[in-house]
Amino acid sequence: MYKSDAFSPSIFEGKGEIVLRGEKISYHTVSEDNVLYDEENKPIASIFSFSYFRDDVTDLASRPVIFAFNGGPGTSSCMVHTGFIGPKRLKYKDDVDDMTGVTPYEVIDNPECLLDIADLVLVDPVGTGFGVLLDESKAEKFYGVEEDAEAFLNFVQRWLQKYERWLSPKYLIGESYGCTRASVAAGIAARGSASRSYDFSFDGIVFIGNTVTTGKYFNREVPAEAAVLGLPTYAAINWYHNTGHDVPLDEWVKKAREFADSEYVMALYKGSSMGHDEVMNVKEKLMHYTGVSERYLEERNLRIDDASFRSEVIRESGKAVSRLDARMTRPLYNPFTDEIEYGLATDASRGKYNSYFLSVLLGGLFPILNIHGFDRPYVSSAALYKRWNKEAELTTAQHLYNAMWRVPGMRAFFANGYYDMATEIGVLYYMLNHANLPAERISVKGYPSGHMIYIGNENIRNLTDDIRLFVDGGKPEQD
Repeated sequence: MYKSDAFSPSIFEGKGEIVLRGEKISYHTVSEDNVLYDEENKPIASIFSFSYFRDDVTDLASRPVIFAFNGGPGTSSCMVHTGFIGPKRLKYKDDVDDMTGVTPYEVIDNPECLLDIADLVLVDPVGTGFGVLLDESKAEKFYGVEEDAEAFLNFVQRWLQKYERWLSPKYLIGESYGCTRASVAAGIAARGSASRSYDFSFDGIVFIGNTVTTGKYFNREVPAEAAVLGLPTYAAINWYHNTGHDVPLDEWVKKAREFADSEYVMALYKGSSMGHDEVMNVKEKLMHYTGVSERYLEERNLRIDDASFRSEVIRESGKAVSRLDARMTRPLYNPFTDEIEYGLATDASRGKYNSYFLSVLLGGLFPILNIHGFDRPYVSSAALYKRWNKEAELTTAQHLYNAMWRVPGMRAFFANGYYDMATEIGVLYYMLNHANLPAERISVKGYPSGHMIYIGNENIRNLTDDIRLFVDGGKPEQD
């Protein structure tokens, strides 16, 4: 554990250059503590940021700034930093299931880096990465849905003031719980909190692996069958592993969703009142779209659940698919069982990628950032979930609603992986159907990827191309 009593704010400055879309770009970096104080002006926490500034910019007022972060709660910005945003990233293989999690690690210049169109700020919130809580008695000021978002807003305001960027277009990129942070922060910035008003806004938000919902926190506390919301994802995973790809993925998922929204939801509502022929028709379509067996459906009254589906969809292989990215697999601990008791800690994607991301950050990016001899441990992911104050005045969808309706022109782009069982795309569809957001300012796109959409050479190109279009004022659309 880091000894906070030995804390002193740190700052590191570096330089680099990269070729992006045929243009050589020089840039400088500032990696620094952003100290937060209590009412007595005592330092109680620090949010750590990695800022990348393009050198040849003369008109800062028109130069966008992108603030990017991961989720958790308790996860550092390591994944978005080294996965797709930073000037260097890990090298993806064509088969994403090949990654072993051990060396050799390959670090490459990132041709998809967004530094040509915007200055970049990667953010490690309190308790993550190099961000630290200095006074344990003040944890409640940071470890909560609205508390975390308000601390982030305070950081953004100070950053904009320090670097004189108030006139610049401002964008957020949040992944997973980072979507919760982004929506709540945008809502508080526009509406204010119980303690103060902020009166500033963001031009747009990119939500990766959406956690904005009409339910409390970012779970599925919504009046809809979980199996119905999950069906588009189950269908996509079956398509990837079993169908032979005779039908394009987007079309396959669309048809599965249409079935889920009509026949399937009605079947679950009607239950035992259905006749034999109607039950058999629903079973056949479920088996067709999801790959589960008739016995599986009979044992569960036509309902599919995430935990058991992970092994059921590839039941003959003796493996389970990853919850975060179902393209990835691992051997079953107890062969041919549902493995319901095994949680996210055993997820195949963690073993294949987490150490890779962190090693590229510490060994590939830190030399550019000129971070040397820093004895503070980098906390890639902290276990803050159990400590988190999940109570909030509004839902995440309500916060986003407030932001978008109070700030005319603000836009949102939802990017979700079809193979993501952690934040399923069906939950996103449901939220958008019930949150009353301004549809003309909303973009939605599904990708043949998992929770971290950018894993894979084609996926990272497609995602960053869409973000470029979005920042330029365009509207990314489904192919």
